[in-house]
Amino acid sequence: MHDNLDTFRSGRRARVTRPEGVRPATPAVVMIDPKYPHNVGAAVRAASCWGVRQIWYTGERVALDAHAGYRLPREERMRGYRDVDLFQYDAPLDVLAKATPVAVEVRPNSERLPDFEHPENAVYVFGPEDGSIPPGVLARCHRFVIVPTRHCLNLGAAINVILYDRCLKRGFPDDAGWRETYGEGWADV
Repeated sequence: MHDNLDTFRSGRRARVTRPEGVRPATPAVVMIDPKYPHNVGAAVRAASCWGVRQIWYTGERVALDAHAGYRLPREERMRGYRDVDLFQYDAPLDVLAKATPVAVEVRPNSERLPDFEHPENAVYVFGPEDGSIPPGVLARCHRFVIVPTRHCLNLGAAINVILYDRCLKRGFPDDAGWRETYGEGWADV
């Protein structure tokens, strides 16, 4: 790991104290001040399933310090998810400055997901389970999208839906992990 990262545990789970040396990757997911570790874990699972390599989260409500006994729920720590980097940093959009921030938020000008065209270099920004994306972060977002459901989605479910929709519209990742799971005919699945 880079010398400016405090490691939570073995693997690529880190608190970023300074962003120097962290290479941003898009598409990515940013979670603003998540409340529950299981939703961070669900985001890691979704990212691994849909070929997203980085998840960033802000705030201190989810503490993943293995030395203090805090970590992702067991079902979200599978070896298969090691392809996802998880960073805690309070200004992730500064690191992802060349990306196109997309707020997933109920707003009057939000595009409906069925009509939404995903930017190639998207970073999807999700608010906390018990609130909204702060105005300062919304001001940095270039696009706004809403998942048109009858009721609110769980944060982890919303991330899964957005990333699946991205793959459906932009194509699924051509990744060896898919071939391992489904064999050589994985693209036909």
